[in-house]
Amino acid sequence: MIPIDTFIFFPIIIASVTYLVRTRYNKFILLILQFILFIGSIIQFIYVKYHGTITLTLGDYPRGIGITLSVDLMTAVFVMLAVFLFTCMFLYNFKKNYMNHLFLFLFLILQGLINGIFMSTDLFDLYILIEVSTIVVSILIMFKKDSRSIYDGMLYLLINMVAMAFFLIGTGYIYKIFGSVDMDVIFGLMGKVEDPRTLILPYCLIITAVSLKSAVMPLFSWLPRAHGTYSSPSIISAILSSLYVKCGVYLYIRIQHTFSPIFDTSTIFLVMGFLTAVVGFLFALSQTDIKLILSYHTISQIGLIIFGLNLNNTYSYWGSIYHIINHAIFKSVLFLTAGIIIENYETRDIRQIRGVFRRMPFVSIFTFMAILGITGAPFFNGSISKYLIQKGSYVSLLDYALIFINLGTILSFVKYMSMFRGHNPGNSHRPPINQRIVIMTLGTFCLLGGILGKQFISLLFNINIHIPFEKYLIKSLLYIGSIVIGLVFYIFLYHRIKFFKPIREVNLSFNQICLSITLFFTGLLSLMLFMY
Repeated sequence: MIPIDTFIFFPIIIASVTYLVRTRYNKFILLILQFILFIGSIIQFIYVKYHGTITLTLGDYPRGIGITLSVDLMTAVFVMLAVFLFTCMFLYNFKKNYMNHLFLFLFLILQGLINGIFMSTDLFDLYILIEVSTIVVSILIMFKKDSRSIYDGMLYLLINMVAMAFFLIGTGYIYKIFGSVDMDVIFGLMGKVEDPRTLILPYCLIITAVSLKSAVMPLFSWLPRAHGTYSSPSIISAILSSLYVKCGVYLYIRIQHTFSPIFDTSTIFLVMGFLTAVVGFLFALSQTDIKLILSYHTISQIGLIIFGLNLNNTYSYWGSIYHIINHAIFKSVLFLTAGIIIENYETRDIRQIRGVFRRMPFVSIFTFMAILGITGAPFFNGSISKYLIQKGSYVSLLDYALIFINLGTILSFVKYMSMFRGHNPGNSHRPPINQRIVIMTLGTFCLLGGILGKQFISLLFNINIHIPFEKYLIKSLLYIGSIVIGLVFYIFLYHRIKFFKPIREVNLSFNQICLSITLFFTGLLSLMLFMY
């Protein structure tokens, strides 16, 4: 069995060695090592699936004192997903000129840090890992060194540092109360807390930071600038949107579980998830930049996931977990193909891009597959996860809320697909073989994740689900009806609505974002004091 800390230290060590020892074969060596690491992640997943959780305390210190890493089945799946996506992105970008020694060094360090976030059970270690990964991400955003990317990267860095200050203060409070910052130890001691109100302040501090990392309403303004900045490489946008923002959602799951014996804030975050989803697709509909459309739609899908996690239903919970994986797959395809379109058309303005299907049939086909996935089309991966989320809604009002969210998703991508229509006189374009392999692999998973959805969920999480044919058929009919509504809306109403332009121009400054963090924290704190 491979030691679990290998998935943290191995990428960092090989990144450091290849940065110091530079040869013409570095890319080939790193690509081979990535495939080996991916195989190792599969072996780790199989071991955990059949033998249970693996725990490692570094330095042989007692649990609760030393740095503890833990890999349960969910963690093993997320680590496997992370390594798979990093391997895909490495292969996709293999021939790019900017893939120099510094870029590879930073890219692989980010992989190790993300794996560490998934594995760590220690709040202070999580703080360190998130802070370092924030610095690395900021440098990658600014990598091409133009003024816009430097501004976006610095804004991302400063905002996240402010949020993580909340996390650190909350962690200090937790240590003062429990004498430990290990989440498993804290969970075990929750039953001994005499006055729950003593935990309200640290909980609100920590969950505020986690909510910002997850881009929950209203703490999302930083995300489009980071994921959709003009000169950010496509693979960085893809990794940030498909994987890195999920670290925040993963932490949300873990933090909520840790405090679950004391607090139940599911109703609060159910509402916040719905608002995040709606605001996300409204902002996506208002954009003319194709990368910003995708970035804002990441916010919307995060809102859907948070909504599903707080329905307090087993089907909805695992539907949300499966949707995290599905979103990682189809959003990777969408950002990678958007990068190809932008390079070929030399613009990001959707109003100036036409005839993509005729000019790039290969790119178009797999983009359509990703769009069918994200909109929940029958037999595609998003349909399974969205069906499960909806199955767990316990009142009809929540059903309508989910239908409305998915209608917003469809509306956004009806607009997005407008650039594939028409005729463009440019030469046809076919991506290099390495990019075609990656796009085809990820696009195929969008289809297989739907056709074999029940089998994948059983394989990955040991959860057996039942999807009645008649109910899935009803969902399919709802999808077709939503497509019709989306087309009618876009053709006859969208261009007449005046408020999309003002929404597009909303761009919060650093001070305004800091104010939104403060308001979120004080609002949550006030609600918690009222409830408890």
